[in-house]
Amino acid sequence: MPPIPAPRASGFTTTTPVPLYWAAYGRAGAPRLLVLHGGPGAHHDYLLPQMLALAERYELIFYDQRGGGRSKTEDRSPITWETHVSDLALVAPELAGEPLSIVGYSWGGLLTLLYSVASFEQKEAGQRPARLVLIDPAPATRPFRARFEANFAERQGSASVQQLREELAQSGLRERDPHAYRQRAFELSVAGYFADPRRARDLTPFRVIGRVQQQVWESLGDFDLLQRVEQVDCPVLILHGRHDPIPLEASEALSRALPDARLVVLEHSGHVPYVEEPDALFSAIERFLGETAPVTTR
Repeated sequence: MPPIPAPRASGFTTTTPVPLYWAAYGRAGAPRLLVLHGGPGAHHDYLLPQMLALAERYELIFYDQRGGGRSKTEDRSPITWETHVSDLALVAPELAGEPLSIVGYSWGGLLTLLYSVASFEQKEAGQRPARLVLIDPAPATRPFRARFEANFAERQGSASVQQLREELAQSGLRERDPHAYRQRAFELSVAGYFADPRRARDLTPFRVIGRVQQQVWESLGDFDLLQRVEQVDCPVLILHGRHDPIPLEASEALSRALPDARLVVLEHSGHVPYVEEPDALFSAIERFLGETAPVTTR
């Protein structure tokens, strides 16, 4: 896997209650995409370098959400979904400008929806998105999330993943190349996300801050966004891997609930299409962005 290049620019937000780390890739002045990573409690760079395929035509703005990566805080106050939505309402105008185009992956997809619902309901000061791209979004209801959790646990405990772990343990790689061993051990810890666990490779390792993850999911309670997303009337592209442990039905239900959504099923992917099926993923995204290009006001 090629190394992650240095960003063209980086820094910390000045409008949010806690400074949040951000990084920009691509040509300055190109149409901007604000990219939201998964988690919650993770950091942006595990999407790299693969997501930089979009930087050939777009300026990509990433940021580490509060509580993870370089946006960790000593403040022990609970970090909730409202915290992240409020942060995003400030990050968007500071870093992305208008028109606002958001690409949300996994939890970042659900955060995009939570923010969009708030902005279209005018309950949040943030600007309304012009278009959204949701890559394998986290489910919009608690029952679908429960199905995901059960699916992932079953996959991680499968015979195929156990065999891969045994092969690694017996390989002698720990002694020969400790760095390569740690990389492979990390990949196997997330192998259940892949359509084929043997393809769990070429991933940038990441760490999820468990406290943040737990607080956010607990704050959502028995959530159901499907009755509220009908107000989000901007164009939305949903991409979902056929073999994602998140049920495809979750994205199908979401696409029906949104007024202007199209769903693309990635036939050979699980939850990591930017590794498993990058050509199909990025061609679908670029086609959508080309067809929905808003008039810029920057």
